Amino acid sequence: MTPVELARAITAVLFIAMGALHFVPVLERGMAAIIPPALRDRPLSARWLVWITGVCEIAGGLGLLWEPTRVAAGIALAVFLVCVFPANAYAARHPERFGRIAVPFWPRLVAQVALIAVVLWVSLG
Repeated sequence: MTPVELARAITAVLFIAMGALHFVPVLERGMAAIIPPALRDRPLSARWLVWITGVCEIAGGLGLLWEPTRVAAGIALAVFLVCVFPANAYAARHPERFGRIAVPFWPRLVAQVALIAVVLWVSLG
């Protein structure tokens, strides 16, 4: 197994696992809470947004594992990571409310960019 294949497998498993966590009720509530108020109920509830993002993560992780969908999955996951960043930024602005999940803004942004780079690397490699 090459380094990119190993990284791809790890990345896929992480996305699949993180997506599955969107359906654990206590975690789902926490994720719904970090969705910025401006995005809630327009047109979908926070709960629906959490479920949809969970499905996206699972589908993206699976897509990385199947060669015919690998590149599309990587691009879709990169776009996904950009789209969910506002929730992470909102949590970062309210650490008193969100505790440990409120990673400070700049480290979270750097981590998000690094994750996007990894996703693109494993999907194109």
